[in-house]
Amino acid sequence: MRVADAAAAQGDAVLSTIGLGSCVAIVLHDAERQVGGLAHVLLPSASLAQDRSNRAKFPATAVPLLLEEMHRLGARPSRLTARLVGGASMFAALLPAGGLQMGERNLLASRDALGKARIPIVAEDVGGGHGRSVFFQVDSGVVQVRSMVKGDVVL
Repeated sequence: MRVADAAAAQGDAVLSTIGLGSCVAIVLHDAERQVGGLAHVLLPSASLAQDRSNRAKFPATAVPLLLEEMHRLGARPSRLTARLVGGASMFAALLPAGGLQMGERNLLASRDALGKARIPIVAEDVGGGHGRSVFFQVDSGVVQVRSMVKGDVVL
């Protein structure tokens, strides 16, 4: 999956995205139906983009998009859990001090979108100054996060 992309799957599928820096991967899972969704969001708000047509680009529209796609596969919002990955401050030393970095803004917007959808966040691997890749095994719900700094982490 690429930046500003989203997908849903069922069963033994693996959803993955590589190269998360300040972007955030929103991972949703319905364990009972073995349905999962993954969005690689780019920006915290549509107001920061000229092209707002891609719903996967922003947390506020990516979460409802995943919910729609997962519902078609039999998932129910009341059974969903979420995991967040990414939101790093990749170039913090180059930016002015005191303001929120893009990664932090993406995390806040992702948490807000999940809160509005009443989906609990059960695990996170976020922040820091390093990139990550995500591999989500839909049937088991296992989320493997790979990074050069932390190695492999399972959420």
